[in-house]
Amino acid sequence: MNKDYLTDPVAAPARGPSYRLPAAGAFARILLQPLSLLLILLSAPAVAQEVPAYVGSQVCADCHRDEAEAWARSDHALAWTRPGPDTVVADFDGTSFHGSGMDVRFRIDGDTYRASVTESDGSTRDYEVHSVVGIRPLQQYLFETEPGRLQSFDVVWDTEKKAWFHLYPEQDLPPSDGLHWSGPYKNWNARCAECHATGYSKNFDPVAHTYASTQAEIGVGCEACHGPGQAHIEWTTGKAPQSPLTPYGFTMDFGKGAEATIQQCAGCHSRREAQGDGNPLPGTPYHDAYTLSLLQPGMYHADGQILDEVYVYGSFLQSRMYARGVSCTNCHDVHSSELVAEGNAVCAQCHSPAGNPDFPTLTLAEYDSPAHHFHQPDTAGAQCKNCHMVEQTYMGNDRRADHSFRVPRPDLSPETGAPDACTTCHAGQSAEWAARTIEEWYPDSTHRGPHYGQVLAAGRVNPALAMGDLIDLSEDRTQADLVRATALWLATAAADPSVAERVAPLMQDPSPLVRAAAVRLQRAAPPTEMVSRIVPLLADPMRTVRIETVKLFVGAPIARLPKTIEASYRRAMTDWQTAMGNRMDFPETHLVLGGIALTTRNFPAAENAFREVTRLDPQRSDAWQMRVRIASALRGPEAAREVLKEARSNLPEDVMLQEFEKELNQ
Repeated sequence: MNKDYLTDPVAAPARGPSYRLPAAGAFARILLQPLSLLLILLSAPAVAQEVPAYVGSQVCADCHRDEAEAWARSDHALAWTRPGPDTVVADFDGTSFHGSGMDVRFRIDGDTYRASVTESDGSTRDYEVHSVVGIRPLQQYLFETEPGRLQSFDVVWDTEKKAWFHLYPEQDLPPSDGLHWSGPYKNWNARCAECHATGYSKNFDPVAHTYASTQAEIGVGCEACHGPGQAHIEWTTGKAPQSPLTPYGFTMDFGKGAEATIQQCAGCHSRREAQGDGNPLPGTPYHDAYTLSLLQPGMYHADGQILDEVYVYGSFLQSRMYARGVSCTNCHDVHSSELVAEGNAVCAQCHSPAGNPDFPTLTLAEYDSPAHHFHQPDTAGAQCKNCHMVEQTYMGNDRRADHSFRVPRPDLSPETGAPDACTTCHAGQSAEWAARTIEEWYPDSTHRGPHYGQVLAAGRVNPALAMGDLIDLSEDRTQADLVRATALWLATAAADPSVAERVAPLMQDPSPLVRAAAVRLQRAAPPTEMVSRIVPLLADPMRTVRIETVKLFVGAPIARLPKTIEASYRRAMTDWQTAMGNRMDFPETHLVLGGIALTTRNFPAAENAFREVTRLDPQRSDAWQMRVRIASALRGPEAAREVLKEARSNLPEDVMLQEFEKELNQ
């Protein structure tokens, strides 16, 4: 990339208009600043829209008693609580835990619950339990390690076995490791609180590295889903709510139907990256607040089955149930969050000879029968969820179901490498055995033939070889939008200008997921053609698309934009800056800032960014490597050796750093 792209005009492109980046453009200004100023600029609060005040769940309970009672015993209400006899279920009465490089002794001291923790480096510190997370099958505890800074302790209570256990028993980490419970990845303020609180504001100071977090209510209260309640209270007195509030005075309108409800739940029940302040008002469209993780390796199996802790939304989007209009509330009570029926009865409310008039495309048949499931009644094999919602265990003992509601396809396992429901239970059998058995049971099944998992699996191995199939899949609107977007993401690694041109129409796709992925793939286009194609997406209605678009302007061959486009550019750039500014306590953010600074050849800013990464997480080898390279380029071999010495003290076994050391000592 040429650093002069930000300021110098270029020759007219082969196709489309030429543009100049505004000389006083936000990004150009920011990247030329020292990192300390960059931190301040990026973290500057955006102008907040005027919204009603929060009133608290207790006020709601005064009128909505039945709903409040159901909510009070829900996992939502108990997602985050203050410690006390009614909330702490663990045994703190002189119990202890030993393992994973630490010794912990738990006790009750008056009205407080405490833990004395001896770390692997021999240091010991006593902590008071600040607050409690969850209720079943495990309960976790938060310690305030510094004023305002809450950390999620890795030793938790098993509510079924009545014993302490470590969430990651294979780990034996010193306190200096970023993955240690006291490190940035276990920070409650940054990583967890926005979904466990109502009306949460992180309030991180990127210069002082401190938190002054606030919330309207700890726990997921009524207003976490409905929105702030003050205007609703005023409505009860006869005051009409102002637009854009609902007629009842809320920001969230559950009357808009299944999709609105799903997106409201998805904000917390998904693997995603916040693109605003991480706490959007209820009712904000999902893709205007978050970027959803695609079906990427390490998160999902190639066929879309859950692998890592991806929660629910990404799975559900793949399902035929979602495509037919099923919502979260068809299966889960809206206030207790419990299932609306026991066992197979949940599924049989639709999948039965009677069917369900809300879903007229259903095949009417008896499914809760050995004639369908071929297992003895009341056994594990006769349970719908064990075949169609295979569970995975996370956090040691927390079993969570895959919400893609897929028909078992063991015939795909040899090709995709993904597990199958049959051999999950019949561990001594092979996928081939399972496939033969299913074919014998269902000889006329329509659930055979090509599956998107085959294309995605091939794309993971060799995207260039699978390019044609990946693009075909991305254009197939009968497939789930998440699947189509994933196909585009895989294609990006091997795309060329012809591929970028072919998928350009997908930037007008109805799905924000597909539009964002199609924009990202335009990196493969000639720079001037890329700019002319993506400019309209600067004004996309969804923030996740606008941010993906404006990212491509870094280093792009433009020097000035027409005024009609400049406003959209500035808005999109502000969106991106705000998103990064809200994550200045993430090592990942500073990696991005370092990469941006390198692209614009601002090496001092890049060095500062990567230094911040290693301050937050001393085990980030990639950041250390960049620091060594930059130090060598800016100040010579001796400076590089100093950085390398520090890096090796944190990562003595790192192979790349060892190679750097050999090179510098030659």
